[in-house]
Amino acid sequence: MNRPLRHIAIFCGLLMLALLIRTNWLQYAKSEELATHEHNRRVKITQFATPRGDIIVGGKAITGSKEVEGTDFKYQRTFKQGKMYAPVTGYASQAQGMSLLENTYDSILSGEDERFAFQQAKGILTGEPRRGGDVITTIDPKAQKEAYKGLTDLDARGAVVALEPSTGKVLALVSTPSYDPSVFAGNSFKEGDKFQALVDDKSKPLANRPLRETFPPGSTFKILTAAAALEAGVVTDVNAPTDAVSPYPLPQSTSKISSEAGDATCNKASMKTAMQYSCNNVFLDAALKVGDEKMRETAEKFGFNKDVYSEEFGDLLATKSLYPEELDKPGTALTGMGQGSLTSTPMQMAMVTAALANDGKLMQPHIVEELRGPDLSTLERHDPKEMSQAVSPETAKKVQEMMEFTAKEGSAQKALIDGVTVGGKTGTAQRGNDVSKEVPYGWFVSYGKASDGRSVAVAVFIDPTAMDISRSDISGGRLGAPIARSVMRAVLGK
Repeated sequence: MNRPLRHIAIFCGLLMLALLIRTNWLQYAKSEELATHEHNRRVKITQFATPRGDIIVGGKAITGSKEVEGTDFKYQRTFKQGKMYAPVTGYASQAQGMSLLENTYDSILSGEDERFAFQQAKGILTGEPRRGGDVITTIDPKAQKEAYKGLTDLDARGAVVALEPSTGKVLALVSTPSYDPSVFAGNSFKEGDKFQALVDDKSKPLANRPLRETFPPGSTFKILTAAAALEAGVVTDVNAPTDAVSPYPLPQSTSKISSEAGDATCNKASMKTAMQYSCNNVFLDAALKVGDEKMRETAEKFGFNKDVYSEEFGDLLATKSLYPEELDKPGTALTGMGQGSLTSTPMQMAMVTAALANDGKLMQPHIVEELRGPDLSTLERHDPKEMSQAVSPETAKKVQEMMEFTAKEGSAQKALIDGVTVGGKTGTAQRGNDVSKEVPYGWFVSYGKASDGRSVAVAVFIDPTAMDISRSDISGGRLGAPIARSVMRAVLGK
């Protein structure tokens, strides 16, 4: 064989060897990844080849499946009261993929989980179709309904989160404006256009405000500032006058900060009075004296600066709420009133409220109670898990005293319920550089305790951008407090 032919033969041999190596690498090393890749059409066909299991709320399915024709996908997902439950279920679309619980527990719902291997093998022998398992949520349908109705009646952008303080169960999770996952559950061009319209909508209906968006928490953060000041010994008597003057001179600045209640009311007020009237000066001064390290340490015990709330079940993947590091003195003081570079999700403020209501013990929030197999057997069940003892029981009880006084005598009166011990705190949060032109965000946090030991903590967030509303309607708790009250009544049966 002459030299050129020999070189060509060697080159072709190397190409064949590379092809064999590549084929074997794809077949063995990458087989699992390719087989389960979201863009593998066979995966999607399998996902929708049989009816999916259901997501259950209050013992009833809020999802379903319907048989469709003229497509590779035999079944299409359906949703009951889709807009109200979308922040819980997410969507399961043949074209757009999946989100939230539909995505997290897809292997259970589609029947592909490895724990169903015996049922699948049995089905092959008997000819029975594959069946999916169910996801049992912790959501209270009455609380969810009241939360959704409260926000939609206002035609507001907002969020509501309700937690059971003693267990961490999520009793309500609402975001408005919302969307109906059923309208784009298929793969037609028309449904694709509907999904794109939701993506382009400036009101952001696809956004999950309770979990995935952060905002300055405003005056609702004062309950955490109070807890930090008590823990650090900066405040020992919540009824004693402070030396915090109003208007308060921001350190290293010529700025002075006043309060809605007026300087005469807030000047050197006690912390209890400051909570009642939401006096900024007392909480600015408290945060400054506690210091940025101790403030951040306390905030982190309540869940700030953490990415995920439920690592074990993975059912609450939430955006990190941020208490920044290395703040200067003005920045530290501003966090005392929930401003500056501080940000929080509505879920995070519900956690703070729940922990204080639970005598300082923070329970891990979870939205899934049980995973159930096709034969109704229990695959997994969530056991309540303590995240931290955020503050001492003594500190928590003092904050409760102030919050309950604020509900009885202060700005949170609209949350009061006969026969229920209620604590509350209103909040407004500035945004933008020109506070005179921008209507602030509205917040309200509260808890309710019934005589039989049941309790609930609620956080309400309202973005009034598109609403014709005055600042006083936000700062006075006129928007959020009635919603929180309705949710608490729904949970406690009052």
